[in-house]
Amino acid sequence: MQFTTLPGTGISVSRLCLGTMTFGSPVAEPDAIRLVHDAAELGVNFIDTANMYEGYNRFAGSAGGVAEEIVGKAVAARRADFVVATKLGMKVGDTPVDENTSPEAIRVQLRRSLRRINTDYIDLYYLHRYDPNTAPGEIARAIGEELKAGTIRAWGVSNYSAEQLSALLAAAREENIPLPSMCQPPLSLLNTGALDALLPLCAQEGIGVIPYQVLQGGILTGKYHAGQQPPAGSRAAEKPDWMKPMTDEVYATLARVEAEAKAAGQSMTQYALAWALRQPAVRCVLLGVKRRAQLEEAAAIF
Repeated sequence: MQFTTLPGTGISVSRLCLGTMTFGSPVAEPDAIRLVHDAAELGVNFIDTANMYEGYNRFAGSAGGVAEEIVGKAVAARRADFVVATKLGMKVGDTPVDENTSPEAIRVQLRRSLRRINTDYIDLYYLHRYDPNTAPGEIARAIGEELKAGTIRAWGVSNYSAEQLSALLAAAREENIPLPSMCQPPLSLLNTGALDALLPLCAQEGIGVIPYQVLQGGILTGKYHAGQQPPAGSRAAEKPDWMKPMTDEVYATLARVEAEAKAAGQSMTQYALAWALRQPAVRCVLLGVKRRAQLEEAAAIF
């Protein structure tokens, strides 16, 4: 396994990061815990979760917390061996602190995450989305307080535009707190928007990038073909509303990628991951799996 360091910290992380969005459903707790342990056996020490994650049972505003609790159980015996990232900012209830990144939300949601994961610190704490109702300076000050207290070791952003990140960086500098270490945008061979401005900004500022949806919800794994029903157990079969529409253009891209992967001697999964790793500022890639075999396939390129 290849390792890198979270920028601005001494935290060493595997370049493959295990995602947990499906922990709870369709990946039941015992299987999810086993996947974390399988990942560790393959050299993966980087685990990504969020306060909202609860698998396919998720709906807008539901309480979340399921994946964090599972992660807590999975890492309990070896907490120091894992780098755990979690997030706040998506709607997880009906009160003001349940759907923003205000200072109070940061204070409350972080402590809820700490309890669920059964830890006294979070290695990497993300703002899960841009909050238009909270000034960047207020967010930066609140994050700075948690860094100083040791409840978080580093911080990052997810789903921010280049313009939004620039404003937050200016606020962090004004407040004299460490800049965010990592940025987590969607990025894949089917979604390259982040390459236009966000990744160049991260490269310029020394911020690491860890893209999600690198396999576009499984579309780039080679399991989908024009004119065929999605295979049983696939996300398209189980949660089609979470999928990118399968247009003729998408199928044409898949055919091209499949040919390129074959020429490179890689599976489509490996080719898509390797492509993401070559993009500016990308330190790691985030991958959710259901089975150990999927982990092994991905880990083989690191």
